[in-house]
Amino acid sequence: MTGDSRELRAGLWTAAGAFVLWGLMPLYWHLLKAVPSLQIVAHRIVWSTLLVVGWLLWKRGRGWLRAALAQPRAAWMLAVSALLIGFNWGLYIWAVNAGHVIETSLGYFINPLLNVVIGVLFLRERLSPPQWASVAMAVVGVLWLTVHYGSFPWIAIGLALSFALYGLVRKLATVESIPGLGLESLYLLLPGVALLLWGETHGQGDFLGGWGVAVAALLVVGGALTALPLIGFAYAVRRVPLSVVGVMQYIAPTLQFLLGVFFFQEAFDRDRAIGFVFIWVALAVFAIDGWRRSRRRAVAPVV
Repeated sequence: MTGDSRELRAGLWTAAGAFVLWGLMPLYWHLLKAVPSLQIVAHRIVWSTLLVVGWLLWKRGRGWLRAALAQPRAAWMLAVSALLIGFNWGLYIWAVNAGHVIETSLGYFINPLLNVVIGVLFLRERLSPPQWASVAMAVVGVLWLTVHYGSFPWIAIGLALSFALYGLVRKLATVESIPGLGLESLYLLLPGVALLLWGETHGQGDFLGGWGVAVAALLVVGGALTALPLIGFAYAVRRVPLSVVGVMQYIAPTLQFLLGVFFFQEAFDRDRAIGFVFIWVALAVFAIDGWRRSRRRAVAPVV
């Protein structure tokens, strides 16, 4: 196995793990439904920053920040990606705890399509005919789901756009995954601390009081659960074509959709089932094509 193929395989496994964790996250945020959404976001920022920056200082010393900022365009690009991911977190947590889990899944069904379009139009990535067919079927499924919501799915659109743009910025930024996340976290740290202080002084926060030890522990652990999949995603998008990452991202919304239906008991009628089937058929076509292409590469003679 060549170094490039090892990097690709590692990127694929890392991406899959990140998307599975993201897909199950509504269960975790549901445990924190008594906490205001902005306070959850602030705790995510603060604890993930302490975790990531602490790890970087331990492993690389204080030079990690200077090295990250020395990369071309890193300072402003990661400031943009920090704003995008902060917005995404806030909208997502509010939507989950407000009873819109299925619409959040719709957002992450739309997001991979945007990644595919970005990869083809702006990064010169190419799709095979079966891959184009899978994208077309996914588009039909997403359009069907969108139309049959009965109202404009602003939550879904907001989540899709913010995360698609985040993925593009992290793809273009020439910064390693963990230092990049560390710099993003530092950009968000002061606003996060300000939100915590505002909540504690305006009746929106009770970290050491009425929420209890269990909730406080969940908020702290939420920092790790924030950092790990983001590190994995940033690692993967630098090693795997964005079009492939885009289709793999259906793992997360599929899990979210199933949780919305079977755990949170949200509506799942015939119209939504039809859209879901289109998307799964698209995934099957893409997976089969990828398997056949990998088999052909494996048996190709080395020259």
